[in-house]
Amino acid sequence: MTDATGNAPARLSLSRILVFALSTLPVATAGTVMFVYLPPYLAGHLGVSLAVIGGVWASVRIIDLFVDPLLGHLMDTTTTRYGRYRVWLAAGVPIFALATYMLFMASSGINGVYIFVWLFILYIGNSMLELSRQVWSATLAPTYNDRSRIFGAVTALGVVATVVALLVPVIGPRFGLSSDASVQVMGWMIIVMAPLGVWTAVWFTPEHINKATVHRFVARDYWDIIAKPEVIRLFLAQVALTLGPGWMSAMYIFYFHDARLYTQQQSTLLLLVYILAGIAGAPLTAMLASRIGKHRTLSITTTAFSIGLLAIFIVPKGNVPAAIPVMAWCGFMAAGFGLMISAMMADVGDEIRLKQGKERISLLYAVLTFANKLTAGFAIGLTFPLLAWFGYNAKSGAHNTPAAIHALEVIFIAGPILFVMLGGLCVLGWRLTAERHAAIRSELDARDAVLDEAPVLAGLSVTQPQVVLKEG
Repeated sequence: MTDATGNAPARLSLSRILVFALSTLPVATAGTVMFVYLPPYLAGHLGVSLAVIGGVWASVRIIDLFVDPLLGHLMDTTTTRYGRYRVWLAAGVPIFALATYMLFMASSGINGVYIFVWLFILYIGNSMLELSRQVWSATLAPTYNDRSRIFGAVTALGVVATVVALLVPVIGPRFGLSSDASVQVMGWMIIVMAPLGVWTAVWFTPEHINKATVHRFVARDYWDIIAKPEVIRLFLAQVALTLGPGWMSAMYIFYFHDARLYTQQQSTLLLLVYILAGIAGAPLTAMLASRIGKHRTLSITTTAFSIGLLAIFIVPKGNVPAAIPVMAWCGFMAAGFGLMISAMMADVGDEIRLKQGKERISLLYAVLTFANKLTAGFAIGLTFPLLAWFGYNAKSGAHNTPAAIHALEVIFIAGPILFVMLGGLCVLGWRLTAERHAAIRSELDARDAVLDEAPVLAGLSVTQPQVVLKEG
């Protein structure tokens, strides 16, 4: 294992980025499978009602909202001989894997309490994995463009893992697997990828710990972060850009099967096209961001995604070849949402560290995961009861009226377009550009160099200078 080091990292090599990106495999795969396949599996195969599933998902998200800020503070104040964030990343694996097993391998007769308990545990493990990985990414890649590279690689590798898992429902029938058995196989894949991907990344990736970390809770510092306009804007963008695609994912199988008349196998194939497009979309979006800026890139991709989603209406029902270009276009554009917001938040973290003299990057990413949890759960918590209100029945073999199918179509399209466009609007006029960030990094590097040369006195607390940043 590579121990934590205080030396500032140079420009990251592609091999180091790819090894570290392995840590995203289980979370990236579970993110799609859990929202697209697990709720229909629980409703259709295990007979849990849509209202119960929607209520449980929303309830867990509400309670889980308070986990990430606490984890963020604990991570920023963690000091071990093996590093700061790597220990949290490694520890999240068994929690995440056990909860995945209990949900995907559940037997008939489970109730809302069972789903609530294990979903809550799953999200705790997910928070440990995702939050520590994101923060480690920000400290591993210190420069404006390197952050786009590493978050682009993480996104692309996550897409590959998701595609491999989603191939199971496509090829499963050839090996005698039913739709329900395919969901369980996907669950096993997530469980296996957790230790293989995460622990490999932990073992071979060095961890750089930023200088001048202060392990003292100061309420004013936290208020300054929460009230910072850039943090508020990224929080709102994360809310919108999680709720938009999440809204679509929650109803995907229902919509493509019942409204667009595709079989489940064809629906999965189109979903694979959507996700596969992200393999190209992530790195190319990162390249575009290095040329025109992250905020402009995000505005472009959100607009293009919304236009592409409208094209689903003109695709003939049940026509797979005609739907492929539309799904590829939307998937390509959506790949840039998360990586741009994550990379932009890392830049904000540098600005805050320069001003406060303290490491608050975990808390900043906790703000994003807070937004992600708040909205991802409500995507199911809102859409499922809404579908039930309009008379849609999700049970296997159920007959739905034309009015219920029409409601499904309207709800599926309107939500994602509204929220994705709002997400793009949140970053209009963004001021933390590449030039401004380069100036911030220059000041940080100069200050860190001074701290490297200063003697370290045990038990001595050093007050860091407060820096007033000039606009422009």
